[in-house]
Amino acid sequence: MNPEELAARHRAVLPEWISLNYERPVELVRGEGFRVWDSEGNEYLDFFGGIVTTISGHAVPEISEAVKAQADKIFHSSTLYLIENQVKLAEKLVELAPISGDKKVFFVGSGSEANEAALLFATHYRGSSEIIALRGSYHGGSFGTMGITGQGSWRATPRSALDVSYAMTPHRSYSPIYRQFEDAEEFARACAEDVRNLIETSTTGHVAAFIAEPIQGVGGFIELPPAYLSRVKEILDEHGILFISDEVQTAFGRTGSHFWGIEQSGVEPDLVTMAKGLGNGLSIGAVMGRADIVDSLSPKLHISTFGGNHVSSAGALANIEFILENDLQRNADEVGGYLKDRLVKMSERNPMAGEVRGRGLMLAIELTGPDGEPDPRAAARFMEACRERGVLVGKGGLKANTIRISPPLTITHEAATQAANVFEEALAEVGTREKVG
Repeated sequence: MNPEELAARHRAVLPEWISLNYERPVELVRGEGFRVWDSEGNEYLDFFGGIVTTISGHAVPEISEAVKAQADKIFHSSTLYLIENQVKLAEKLVELAPISGDKKVFFVGSGSEANEAALLFATHYRGSSEIIALRGSYHGGSFGTMGITGQGSWRATPRSALDVSYAMTPHRSYSPIYRQFEDAEEFARACAEDVRNLIETSTTGHVAAFIAEPIQGVGGFIELPPAYLSRVKEILDEHGILFISDEVQTAFGRTGSHFWGIEQSGVEPDLVTMAKGLGNGLSIGAVMGRADIVDSLSPKLHISTFGGNHVSSAGALANIEFILENDLQRNADEVGGYLKDRLVKMSERNPMAGEVRGRGLMLAIELTGPDGEPDPRAAARFMEACRERGVLVGKGGLKANTIRISPPLTITHEAATQAANVFEEALAEVGTREKVG
């Protein structure tokens, strides 16, 4: 279908606030591994992975066959009946969990739903409606998760279903005190102490949970330092406050160094939420946590009609097995390390390229103007220049000036080299346009 015609039809029947990438929107019609093709036959390297979702790649036979085989049997029966794939998937997640002791899993249909459920478990278990979240965070598009999201542009209303306090994220974008510190760890610990101050001054002291992404996704791939998370956990434990690790974007080997993003810090959460990479594009999410917390709800207090359905759980189970059997975490670490090194060298040569962030295959580079201020227009032009050269990337950050790079974990060294060359060309082109005016 002609992209312009489809875009016109899209505007006519879908909400106008649904954003589409690129000045001339693209329709992706086919994928294979880390490559995709649009409706006009153009081929691209997919370096955004459906917003950090297509973790194993497109049209992976092992996953597709599992989905097709299940679809030929039964699509749906609801959680009122036993579902073998759901049980197997929960068993596999419990086996891989970054939480000790008895654990249980509750399946839902998305990351927003997973975070909603985690908040329900935590507030019910603790008998408190108070939550601490981070500035710059993003936890979903539902009413409850928008209410704990620390970015104004992603909050459609100032109202929240919960009583939320926002702590300083240990990064210059969200913590004005960073100028006072020369040592990064000292700065991180100071931000952690802000959590204690927040508990003592802005809450009743009886807080249900602290929720954080080990690497803030929509916030621009900002990593929370281990020194920060370990100190925050100590403070939370002093007050009996639960820690929810939002792993919707960081789980399943994406960060390279560990299977779960939180493991880098050595901190053990009470609840972990996940989606995106869990299904490799299938609609599925989950909350995994201490059994006593998950089991604290009474019957009929919560249900997910489509959570852990036959087809999605079959595909997710095959996806996790594919990740493990092909050691994609190691590939993310090795190829991601090479790619990050290229990005760092690129930033050293070009003043428009600011901070390079992230781990594994969850990487970002900020684009800034001559004065060092965020330059969202440069980010938009960079994306266009990459698309013209056959590479798809994303953007994010508080000022929408951060390029987000998150290809499938199957990406090869050769493809990463090709993409890095494109990034350098695109940055040079954007810089030339900036000088011309």
